[in-house]
Amino acid sequence: MQRRYITVDVFTDRAFGGNPLAVVLDAGGLSTAQMQAIATEFNYSETTFVLPPQNPGHDAEVRIFTPVRELPFAGHPNVGTAFVLARRSNEPWPRLLFEEKAGIVPVEIWREQGEVVGAELTAPQPLARLAKLSAEEVAACLSLTADDIKTDRHVPEAVGVGTPFVVAELHSRDALRRANPDAAAFGRTLPRGGAFSVYFYTRDIPAAEAGCDLQARMFMRGTGGFSEDPATGSATVAAAALLATLDPLRDGELKLTVGQGFDMGRPSILRTTVEKEGGALLNAYVGGNCVQMMEGTFQLAGEE
Repeated sequence: MQRRYITVDVFTDRAFGGNPLAVVLDAGGLSTAQMQAIATEFNYSETTFVLPPQNPGHDAEVRIFTPVRELPFAGHPNVGTAFVLARRSNEPWPRLLFEEKAGIVPVEIWREQGEVVGAELTAPQPLARLAKLSAEEVAACLSLTADDIKTDRHVPEAVGVGTPFVVAELHSRDALRRANPDAAAFGRTLPRGGAFSVYFYTRDIPAAEAGCDLQARMFMRGTGGFSEDPATGSATVAAAALLATLDPLRDGELKLTVGQGFDMGRPSILRTTVEKEGGALLNAYVGGNCVQMMEGTFQLAGEE
């Protein structure tokens, strides 16, 4: 059986930017072990597998794998998968509903002059604040000092809206650039609150990156040690939800434009919106543009 796949760069409007994603379109009949092996073979930060929905009122079941494990939810896989499916459809879908381990994920399709250009997901779960960490612990994970960690708005904290991340603010763009993962410190500190990765950001934006409200990076443990993600939608929307919780605004929308991947040579732009009413969070969204890159087919040994 020939199975089709498409690769797409997510959270960018130009090729070779953003975060690469592989979307396997014909995933019916694949076992979990086979999906994991295929994701390891692609070796992207995530690969998605599109299956028929269990509920006919939804559009697809989507399973998300890193090279080492399955995820209940992730940001750029949802945005990229929705982009791919909408581009392939003859129907002008305004949004798609995906069934995932973390719940139902609505994804709105972005169009310009009738062309599909990107998508925006709604976080499947409310913000969970899972554990607090010290500035010293997180600084050690990033090969920085505690003085580089900014704690006046919030201390480093494990938070999530489907997948947990440790979120920390840094004082400066220079500290963001200097950060490197320290394996021993990661081993001592994580997991914490279910978080295995550290997402860290700064509000110190140089003129060359004007237009971004935050610049961010994210380190995670991969198959060959540590890797950096060029665009992490699930962490970005969780961080936006945390910042909206701390904001004194009681009613309305809080919007952020977040840059990521700039220090990797894969600049990404993620746009978040968090709705509040009566001081409580209603919904959190993250979206961005996408560019289709490659498509092809593969056949697993033994399949007819």
